[in-house]
Amino acid sequence: MKEEQVILVNEKDEKIGLMPKMEAHEKALLHRAFSVFIFNDKNELMLQQRAADKYHSPLLWTNTCCSHQRDGENNIEAGKRRLQEEMGFICELEEVTSFIYKAPFDNGLTEHELDHIMIGYYNNNPKLNKKEVESFKWMTLEDVKMDIEEHPEIYTEWFKIIFDNYYSFITK
Repeated sequence: MKEEQVILVNEKDEKIGLMPKMEAHEKALLHRAFSVFIFNDKNELMLQQRAADKYHSPLLWTNTCCSHQRDGENNIEAGKRRLQEEMGFICELEEVTSFIYKAPFDNGLTEHELDHIMIGYYNNNPKLNKKEVESFKWMTLEDVKMDIEEHPEIYTEWFKIIFDNYYSFITK
């Protein structure tokens, strides 16, 4: 099976090339990514716990799903595809902002991403892909914020960055 490619970009989100995902993470090169936040009617956020065998951040809690766009795929298409692959459902998504971050991991890999944040709404429980997702839970943003302050070690780096710097974009 061919390794998935990521889209290398400049700081203006202009495509400058393609590269195998692991190589981009080894070289810490800026590439396009997305983070999806799904809310229910109670304004609770669906969090996922990453699967135990993920190559970085295993078993950490994070936003509903996240991944990388494929070449020729727009942000919304990518978000819907990955939502189906990881969480077993699709809903309408809206892109609300984007940002660049860099987060090195203990395993020598680095996430250096131009991350597009999308939000959507769904009221049922997901059908988890156990190869990708260990568990899920619904939490209010206020409870998530407090839990990150009390237990930052159980959350992914990008999720904490979004909560620290882009909170206003995910609140309605």
